[in-house]
Amino acid sequence: MALEKLRSAWEDILNPVLGSLSGVKPSTVTWVALPIGILGGLAVLTAEDSAYGANMLFGGALLIIMAMILDGLDGPLARKYGNVTRWGDYLDHTFDRLLDAVWILCISGSVFVGDFTLGLVAAWVTLLGSYMGTQAQAVAGSRNYRGFSRADRTILSIVAIFLTGIFIHAGVEDFGMFPGILDHIPINPMSVIVLISAFGGLWTFLVRFQQAKTEISRIDSEDPLPQPNQSSEDE
Repeated sequence: MALEKLRSAWEDILNPVLGSLSGVKPSTVTWVALPIGILGGLAVLTAEDSAYGANMLFGGALLIIMAMILDGLDGPLARKYGNVTRWGDYLDHTFDRLLDAVWILCISGSVFVGDFTLGLVAAWVTLLGSYMGTQAQAVAGSRNYRGFSRADRTILSIVAIFLTGIFIHAGVEDFGMFPGILDHIPINPMSVIVLISAFGGLWTFLVRFQQAKTEISRIDSEDPLPQPNQSSEDE
């Protein structure tokens, strides 16, 4: 949630860039961001625990950063040139969810974590938290950004990927293994961010669910929906 507060400042920074993109469709930017983000995830997934693999991690992190920059560009571009559309908003949210899942799964499936099942769980609760925000917008008309936001999660993931690459070059080993049912997973920046994503997604779901319940209940009390049998009963 902390990084979401920088949205307006980000758009101010983008103003000089937007001036040179008057002929570019926002949806084009959205589509270009998707394959770049997928390639970034695949670079992380296929990176080995070696110097070459560390460089692949750096490249993957840079591709993810590029995808995030493009993702933060399409909305301001649409607003600046009056190209705001429902389809554009839908497409942006859809690709955001796709990339969220791809990045978590690629990090989890890499040799640095090695647990695809944990990645599926983390991706599921992450998407569940995001669903709470978009569904609240669909029902109540206002977006719910509370909890562990996409921006927070992605920035921490990028930092974890870079740190892992730096640790490989510096000869820093894993910090042991997790206890209990996770005793097969090494402790390193990338495994930690998967667990943060999992617990953060669950926390986000609970926070947004409660917030949506309060807001939607208020709207229901102030403006109740018409009931199917109400008119016939009144007659």
